[in-house]
Amino acid sequence: MCTALTYKTKDCYFGRNLDYEFSYSETVTITPRRFPLKFRCGINSLNHFAMIGMAFVQEEYPLYYDATNEKGLSVAGLNFPFNAVYNRKDENKTNIAPFEFIPYILCDCETVAEARKKLENVNLQSENFSPELPHSPLHWMISDKNESIVVEPLKEGLKIYDNPTGVMTNNPPFDYHITNLTNYMSLSAADPINTFSDKLSLSPYSRGMGSLGLPGDLSSSSRFIKAVFTKFNSLSFDNETESVNQFFHILTAVEQQKGCCKVPHGFEHTIYSSCCNVDKGIYYYTTYNNRRIVGVDMFKEDLDSSRIVSHPLVKEEKILIQNDRKNKISV
Repeated sequence: MCTALTYKTKDCYFGRNLDYEFSYSETVTITPRRFPLKFRCGINSLNHFAMIGMAFVQEEYPLYYDATNEKGLSVAGLNFPFNAVYNRKDENKTNIAPFEFIPYILCDCETVAEARKKLENVNLQSENFSPELPHSPLHWMISDKNESIVVEPLKEGLKIYDNPTGVMTNNPPFDYHITNLTNYMSLSAADPINTFSDKLSLSPYSRGMGSLGLPGDLSSSSRFIKAVFTKFNSLSFDNETESVNQFFHILTAVEQQKGCCKVPHGFEHTIYSSCCNVDKGIYYYTTYNNRRIVGVDMFKEDLDSSRIVSHPLVKEEKILIQNDRKNKISV
């Protein structure tokens, strides 16, 4: 399971937690403008927007988990089991396989409005990347600097929801999460006021009681509520370091620790967290075993190249001993 979100200070940021029980050796991957994007429906995009994100590269093709293009449009795909329904080929529509969805949107769309228009003729076809890599049940969040939408392939068809929260998790479908928010509308960052009874003298005994009842479990519905609450009550200065740090703190509020969510093949945990400055094209990340923020700048690569660039993740934590004379730091 996963959590994705947007955050805006001076610049706009987009990222996610990827929660799963094992890694596919994903890398920070840059797809330059002239890399040939060949879609299974026969469309070939030979000159498109450059994009950066996290991907599992197979057969020289980037299978993106999340990505941002050079115009600032971003897409993240999150697990959506039991609800995602893909279709047979439709001769009257553009048939896109789920693994192609992110590059298909990002290759030539600059805004959410353009992506929404492009989706009008899309049929999400039930097609695997290969026999060894079957398609995953997914839904997607698409965001630009001003708005977000959620795209869900349901039994009744492709549903597109406006997303005023800029947050997405997993099941149930997105309209449930929005309705569920109303169950927590009394939560506040401020101390609570006694509305229980005017005949009783009640007052807070602890700081933070305004958020009493905020979910803390790992379910997708609870993570949605906590991520929205944390995001909308978060404060940050506009500089890059504070903004990026605050973004990761929001994601930390809903991260998963090894051992707390047992699944058939191990324990689900937050394999990586990402934060992309969509204005500057810088993709930041942390991994489960490396809390240090690492960044990759898309615009420091040759974006007119025809070959994708992959940066392996820095997964090893380097702990600084502050009073080690060999590594003395100033404060």
